[in-house]
Amino acid sequence: MEAYLYESLEENKVRCRLCHHRCVIKDNRRGICSVRENRGGMLRTRVFGKLIARHIDPIEKKPLYHFLPGTLSYSIATVGCNFKCRFCQNADIAQMPADQRGIVVGDPAAPEEVVGAALQGNCQSISYTYTEPTVFFEFAYETARQAHAGGLRNVFVTNGFMTPEALEMIQPYLDAANVDLKAFSDKYYKDLCGAKLEPVKETLRLMKSFGIFVEVTTLIVPGLNDDRNELEQLAEFLVNDLGPETPWHISRFHPTYRLTDRPPTPTATLLSARKIGLKAGLRYVYTGNVPGQDSENTFCYQCGKMLVERWGFQIQRYEIEDGRCRYCKASIDGVGL
Repeated sequence: MEAYLYESLEENKVRCRLCHHRCVIKDNRRGICSVRENRGGMLRTRVFGKLIARHIDPIEKKPLYHFLPGTLSYSIATVGCNFKCRFCQNADIAQMPADQRGIVVGDPAAPEEVVGAALQGNCQSISYTYTEPTVFFEFAYETARQAHAGGLRNVFVTNGFMTPEALEMIQPYLDAANVDLKAFSDKYYKDLCGAKLEPVKETLRLMKSFGIFVEVTTLIVPGLNDDRNELEQLAEFLVNDLGPETPWHISRFHPTYRLTDRPPTPTATLLSARKIGLKAGLRYVYTGNVPGQDSENTFCYQCGKMLVERWGFQIQRYEIEDGRCRYCKASIDGVGL
């Protein structure tokens, strides 16, 4: 299928305008994502309708804690990614084309089939997740458009490296996103991910301006992005540029893929980062991958009472009524609370 968002250049080259790499691709070559290929001067997507994963998940698994809490989300992915994260949690599918000589596999699926399965599975949303949804943008766009027509919401779990053109195209159908803000250092992005920081910040600002509900996740890697000053700067960015209502998920690192020389993140580091976020003025800061912590629960920013008690991805107790704290009636930020 012909790809969206590209321009033709001389000598049968094309420039992809889907993500901030803006790859210039020679004839019979692929871009950094390894799933968009120039064939005779036409950019083609190799992954339209080829799903490598599809599951029904709790929306909390994305993680989204303030968007339709307690509901199910039909979650899909193709192979491929435009980042080369050394700590990739889903490298077997995200990095498959890059690591295995361009191989692209997946079960055939049509957008209307995905929408039908989501409705049949009693889901309230479709999440484009597991790998980077930007690289299967055409399938995500067509599915999202049909999902809205069927009364479903759409969620991107993304690295945020999409171009403004891509975001502008899909924003009428994109209801929420969890964006990985992997660090607050351009060096980290370059060395660990093969990318840049500033375009991710730009995407986050643009999402907010479009009215897309945003939550942010940061994976804390010991010795690489856990510096207190950097975390303070990151938290200040969230407060000042996105707003104090933005939920921040601080997630625990486990050695994997090509980054195995670092230990798992100490729980104390996560709790310290949470304190930094709260001190900066964020209302909702959560720790991830460490079940049983109070810090995975939602507290009222006004009266301090626990409003949502969670265990993993399951809600144990819920004290929000019509979007307000049951105790002090403060308005709790989110969608469908």
